[in-house]
Amino acid sequence: MSDPVITKEDKKVLKEAETIIENAGEPKKLKIKLTWIISAVCILAILLLLLSTGFALLNIGSDRIVKGVYIKGIDVSNLTPEEATKKVTDSLSALLGMDLTLVHNEEEITLSPADFYASFDIEQAVTLAYQVGRTGNIFEQNFQILNALASQYDILPGLSYSPDLLAEKLSQIEQSLPDYVVQPSYSIDGNELKIQKGKQGVAIEKAVITEEIVTILSNLENTTKKITLPTTTVIPDELDMGALYQEVHKDAVDAYYTRDPFTVHPSSNGVDFAISLDEAKAQYAEAGEEYVIPLKVVYPKVSTNQIGNEAFPDQLATFSTKFSTKNTNRSTNIRLAVKKINGSVLMPGQSFSYNQTVGKRTIAAGFKVAGVYANGEVTEGVGGGICQVSSTLYNSVLLSNLEVVERHNHSFNPGYVPAGQDATVSWGGPDFKFKNNRSYPVRIVASVSGGTITVQIFGMKQDDDYTVRIKSSVIGSIPFKTTYKTDGSLAPGETKVLQKGSNGVKSVTYKILSKNGQEVSRKEISRDIYNPHNKIIATGGEAAPAAQ
Repeated sequence: MSDPVITKEDKKVLKEAETIIENAGEPKKLKIKLTWIISAVCILAILLLLLSTGFALLNIGSDRIVKGVYIKGIDVSNLTPEEATKKVTDSLSALLGMDLTLVHNEEEITLSPADFYASFDIEQAVTLAYQVGRTGNIFEQNFQILNALASQYDILPGLSYSPDLLAEKLSQIEQSLPDYVVQPSYSIDGNELKIQKGKQGVAIEKAVITEEIVTILSNLENTTKKITLPTTTVIPDELDMGALYQEVHKDAVDAYYTRDPFTVHPSSNGVDFAISLDEAKAQYAEAGEEYVIPLKVVYPKVSTNQIGNEAFPDQLATFSTKFSTKNTNRSTNIRLAVKKINGSVLMPGQSFSYNQTVGKRTIAAGFKVAGVYANGEVTEGVGGGICQVSSTLYNSVLLSNLEVVERHNHSFNPGYVPAGQDATVSWGGPDFKFKNNRSYPVRIVASVSGGTITVQIFGMKQDDDYTVRIKSSVIGSIPFKTTYKTDGSLAPGETKVLQKGSNGVKSVTYKILSKNGQEVSRKEISRDIYNPHNKIIATGGEAAPAAQ
């Protein structure tokens, strides 16, 4: 059998068949390649996911700050929040404990950050540091961790301080500068208005220096470096004499009272220039750095003490003591002291001073020389006898249930009141003071009739008033001694009693309050000791016997 004859057409068909067969295998190869790529990517993604999850879980399970985290440049990596807080606090506290040095010309002034309560919010910064790698999803957490590892993650804590305290400190520093601007000022000294003229000087630019101080502390700059104080030249204000007059001038106010309700309106003194306003302006223009304007007191037409008795309708208490009218000097002193305190009015809350009311006991003031206690003996002194007036007042004050502020007993039992119920006074020494603790004014009405001193206190009775009783008891005795003095005028063996002896005593005094006949309280108000009056005997001869 002969070989088949392949025609030209047959070759063409065979070629097309081969092409079809070859093209039919390409998609299969491409599909295989894509499958391998996708599988590799999935495996890699799964591995990354597993690694990321493990990395994140490992960090979440740790109680330490991740590596690469800083607070204000302080490395807190691998520290617990407590450890980080201590480390940062120690470092920043050392910085804030250093003084700032402010410089003005040749002056150097230190300023401590503690003076204006400067501090960093370390607690918040540590909280932020600890949150690195712990917020967001797993990928965000891992990104934070890797970012901290790759480059330092520095957290800046906020600086807090007291702007008011810093402003106050800067004002104090400003006023201490030798060339600080001096504004016009004035002061009243007695009956003189002293005016200090102003002087050109400098003032601190507080906003500028405040910003610089805050920047230095916030940026943790070296606080030992010197900071130049920014200042500006200031021209002092012009004194307005008219405005000053209005500020100093005060009209006198007359006292008066109203009946419904009963109210006493006290008087007050006024003050005025002793020269005309035009004279003051002219003299001030020609004066040097200081100028003095004389002042005068303007008295009211009706003082508080001159208000009628009807303004004080109720007697709150009365107390009397007896004295001998034979001693005219002592009687004069008593009458003068009584006159001084008579009519005194105390507004609610106001205090009374016996020494200030009676004044200094001098011959020029009308006081006489009379018997006083001094160094254990009865001697002579100006104003002898006024303590009986203060003691009489003291008892009336007690019975009025007013508040005693200061009271002292005599060194010896005076005898005109029971032991424990006296009140000694001395100019420049012991004083008797009390306070009107009532809600209505009170008036002292003091008088002398024959040999009797009477002190009454008037006001208005209140629903919460008590009946007051004073009880004093002697609880001990102190025996007197006998002392001797040589008297050359006496013959040897001759004696003369110069002072009789009397024992001293110890006493306790109570104030008893009653309401509707029932005792409400019993309060001890004093325990007093009175020295004995030693018996003094003059003897003739060269030597006196020893004390007995």
